[in-house]
Amino acid sequence: MLERIADRLHKIATLESEYETITIGQLVSMRATMHGSRTAIEVFERGERATYSEMNGLSNKYAHALHALGVRKRDRIGVMLPNRIDFPILWFAIAKLGAVMVPINMRYTPREIEYVLSDTQAEFAVIDESAWPVFLRLEPWPRDLAKDRVILVGQPSPGAIALDKLLKGVDDSSVQVDILPDDLLNIQYTSGTSGFPKGCMLTHDYWGVSSYQGACGDGRAYQRYLSVLPFFYGDPQGYLLKSYRQGGTFYLAPSLSSTRFLGWVKEHCIDWCVFPELVARRAEAAGDDGATCLKQTLNWGWSPETVNKFRKRFRVRTQDAYGMTEIGFGTQMPNDLDELANSGSVGIRAPFRKLRLMNDDGTPASVGEVGELWVSGRGIFKGYWNRPEANATSFEGEWFKTGDLLRRNELGFYWLVGRIKDMIRRSSENIAAREVEDIIREIPEIADVAAVPVPDAKRGEEVKVYLELEEGFTPGDIPVERILEHARARLAVFKVPRYIAFIAALPRTTASNKVLKRELMAVADPFAGAYDTEQKRWR
Repeated sequence: MLERIADRLHKIATLESEYETITIGQLVSMRATMHGSRTAIEVFERGERATYSEMNGLSNKYAHALHALGVRKRDRIGVMLPNRIDFPILWFAIAKLGAVMVPINMRYTPREIEYVLSDTQAEFAVIDESAWPVFLRLEPWPRDLAKDRVILVGQPSPGAIALDKLLKGVDDSSVQVDILPDDLLNIQYTSGTSGFPKGCMLTHDYWGVSSYQGACGDGRAYQRYLSVLPFFYGDPQGYLLKSYRQGGTFYLAPSLSSTRFLGWVKEHCIDWCVFPELVARRAEAAGDDGATCLKQTLNWGWSPETVNKFRKRFRVRTQDAYGMTEIGFGTQMPNDLDELANSGSVGIRAPFRKLRLMNDDGTPASVGEVGELWVSGRGIFKGYWNRPEANATSFEGEWFKTGDLLRRNELGFYWLVGRIKDMIRRSSENIAAREVEDIIREIPEIADVAAVPVPDAKRGEEVKVYLELEEGFTPGDIPVERILEHARARLAVFKVPRYIAFIAALPRTTASNKVLKRELMAVADPFAGAYDTEQKRWR
């Protein structure tokens, strides 16, 4: 085993030495030359597809159109689109201009949209027709966004420039802008424990390195890739680039559907995908024959038992890993150590990653002990946009403090134990407890709030809020529907609490008066006495 691990670490060092620096515009142009007539992307069920050559030409055309509107290098552009082919084309166009894409979650409320656009000082926005009614309700209007610089994708509407009209008569010649690897490409918002999401500054080099990690991480190339996640997330953007590096076809689902996922895998003969654990459990319960074209799956954080059942049923290799928006991949389980695939380990260090586990006092954690993971290396994010205080607390020199707790054995394998961050992970969404609490706390009768995760078989975790009322009020004075109405008007639907419970007094520390959430999460039955907003009953 020691010899094989040493060999794998030598391969990682070789991959690092062989890496060729590239910008995303260069990658798109180069692959058009290499794989011109091959289908690069298909957004099935919308009937949208494009070859590598067409993606290059269309992104040139979109870039020239944006430039004619006034977009220049380093300009921030808010993009609020569902999974349609215009989204990756726009991303590539923005990359070629040296501008910066600010993806916006399609489920954001006007309050959240305004925050992201104002925070980034975005001067341009590209909005889908389905999001236009929500966008028109922005109040206040983002201070740097001129109303004559809003582009509408889909049916034309007064008050916006139609994308089709902007593209009319524009050529698809090469874009001549000097782009450097350290130039920003995305400000990718990810929920933080301080309430509002923070914008991760991701460069061309970030995407170059992270896509290289993905393409080389399992040691082989694939032809058909599937992603069902919304393209405004960082993960599907990375999976598209992984496919681009390997000359594959990227199949993008119109929307996330756990009931249709396996059918899509079979229908489109998918070789590689991130496989949802919920779909694997359903397939096991239904006795599915497991007959697919899959050769490899990425299985973030699955239990060893589920991995064993999945591998037996689907007869496919699985890979676990650890990553986050800020760093790309931190660890990967090597395919050539396949016997450890069901060990629960997230693997060894990924290419270009140095890892440390640290104690609370800043000393290194010993082998076998749990510590906070610190990460450094080429291509990690450049910090949080316009957040000097968050950057100061998140970095120690070159080392980024992930806030996640891991342990390491003597062979260099890592296991994810938990997280320091006060986050709730509902399906594919990260939810900052602080943001939910701040909104619920606006209700006058509520003295304080604690939002905590509770387990859920379908979504992994659900949001539960404990409400401490102001003196003189009882639960009968504040109907749960009023609480939900307040939350739904101000939070994206996935952040709205599923469970609501009243508590006489939140447990607190004596010294600092901080809420002891661990006590709230340690109850034997987290649902007892709570109102279930889906089932509309008290449990």
